[in-house]
Amino acid sequence: MNQDARSRFTVLVVDDTPDNLVLMSGLLKDHYRVKVANGGERALTIAATAPQPDIVLLDVMMPGLDGYEVCRRLKAHPSTSDIPVVFLTARSDQADERRGLELGAVDYITKPISPPIVLARVHNHLQLKQANDLLRHHNASLESEVQRRTADLRASRDATIVAMASLAETRDNETGNHIRRTQHYVRVLAEGLRDHPKFARFLDSETIDLLHRSAPLHDIGKVGIPDSVLLKPGPLTPDEFEVMKTHTTIGYEAIKAAERVMGHSDLTFLSLAREIALTHHERWDGSGYPQGLKGDAIPLAGRLMAVADVYDALISERVYKPAFSC
Repeated sequence: MNQDARSRFTVLVVDDTPDNLVLMSGLLKDHYRVKVANGGERALTIAATAPQPDIVLLDVMMPGLDGYEVCRRLKAHPSTSDIPVVFLTARSDQADERRGLELGAVDYITKPISPPIVLARVHNHLQLKQANDLLRHHNASLESEVQRRTADLRASRDATIVAMASLAETRDNETGNHIRRTQHYVRVLAEGLRDHPKFARFLDSETIDLLHRSAPLHDIGKVGIPDSVLLKPGPLTPDEFEVMKTHTTIGYEAIKAAERVMGHSDLTFLSLAREIALTHHERWDGSGYPQGLKGDAIPLAGRLMAVADVYDALISERVYKPAFSC
């Protein structure tokens, strides 16, 4: 550490004896900026006020707050807890030294002091503090970068959802409106059930958010349904209905293919979307499709989507039926 670098550091000397303050200030002033405090309360005020000291040299035996209490308070407050504390004291008993170190001090120097030793220890502790500060800054930068990249991934995922769901919307405007409405219904249903003892452990905030984001893909398989079936302005024949049923498996396979391409980068989201696409037409009594699942064998995500899907179908007007009114 060169002289210019040293001069950037501030040392706070705390001692109730004026002669000791003069001695330490004279020793340190050619190397560092020096602040002094003649008591514990004053020391705490200076330590918490910007620009804060980079290190505190602290006497133990002082009236009012002794050095141990000052150290304890410094370490207890978030704004001062990282400032290294070095005790400078006439108390040389090992129990006193142990107590000081247990309170969080980085060093314990007994009086009478050796000026070269004090300067060397202050220098070393300031180097360590500088390294720790750089490490904290680096970690904070890494955390910020991780948060930024996570946000980018989420934005990319959301854009992918919109793009995929829009494929169905371009085939059928009503399908697009249906997608947006059912997405909302699924969230409302999930939030209404989250406090129910049977569902609470499945419906935490993260899962509800994933359900809301996954819901638009429930009908993605309709991109594989012929226009003659998808856009037919009337009831489907039995054969046409069998074709329509395949949108569940088509959607399942499409999302499964996306999983293979993306690897494990968003496995939970894609697995949930795939589950919804496949099971949202299953029925509690086993009369649904494509697998004829029954009761609790139907995944919860599929059940929620099924309720939202049926509700939206009932309240929406079609060319072959009026909307149900509540």
